[in-house]
Amino acid sequence: MIEARHLRVLRAVATTGSFSAAGRELGCTQPAVSQQMKALEASVGTPLLVRSGREMRLTQAGEALVRHATGILAGLTAAEEEVAAIAGLRAGRVRLVSFPSGSSTLVPTALAALRAAHPGTRVSLEEAEPPKSVELLREGDCDVALAFRYEGATGAEERAEWADLVVRPLLTDRLVGLVPERHRLARAESVAIGELAGEPWIAGCPRCRGQLVEVCESAGFTPRIDFATDDYPAVVGLVGAGLGVAVLPQLAIESVRPRGARVLALEPAVRREIVALTLPDLAQVPAVAATLEQLARAARR
Repeated sequence: MIEARHLRVLRAVATTGSFSAAGRELGCTQPAVSQQMKALEASVGTPLLVRSGREMRLTQAGEALVRHATGILAGLTAAEEEVAAIAGLRAGRVRLVSFPSGSSTLVPTALAALRAAHPGTRVSLEEAEPPKSVELLREGDCDVALAFRYEGATGAEERAEWADLVVRPLLTDRLVGLVPERHRLARAESVAIGELAGEPWIAGCPRCRGQLVEVCESAGFTPRIDFATDDYPAVVGLVGAGLGVAVLPQLAIESVRPRGARVLALEPAVRREIVALTLPDLAQVPAVAATLEQLARAARR
């Protein structure tokens, strides 16, 4: 195997014309240069230098190797500089996937802080709800995934969902009730889910929809879902128009002005855990670690 240090010695010998001069250029002794040249010749299996008295010249193989050494060493230097830049957060790329309410609340604050601290780090953003976002992470299509799961998800499947990932807890998000301004419960501070049993419902994303049905059934009824949409502003708009009631995460309400709708505390409390996920190897990448840290800081504000 040809080593980069041997190529540097060969190039120095070819440039200076002797072992002693090459040693002075490289900052090592003449015997050390001689040993490294012998090791290089042993690696390639052919002589690279012809020694005649005090003179030294390259063999044809030596000339070929010196010719290639220039490009190889230049490439290694460029690679070392690029890796050093990434390690020092002067460069780097992070592919982030987030669910919509995280994209509109946590992500902007985190990415603005990341850009201010490390302007050379580039972050791309895509939107996907879990479990799709987690699949993208495992398939190598993103580096960090913002995800959530509801409290009380204690089944074997739920426990194993993130078992192979690095999990950075961010915050606990409470669900709230949403009713039209003229609704009979609009002036209440809180609402029990059972009080909305006979109402038409507007449901959110598939995972949220499943949680809604589960919570309602635990209260003794099955919700009549008239509309379903992944778009939180659309949910708020439908409620505001008097077309039904809804349950949304508090995080979603923070980024939407609920015109025509009232927000009520939901009883009993239903919460979801918001986390940032990455793969164990990716967690060691400086740009990824910095992104996780900024997401955690954004969640604490």
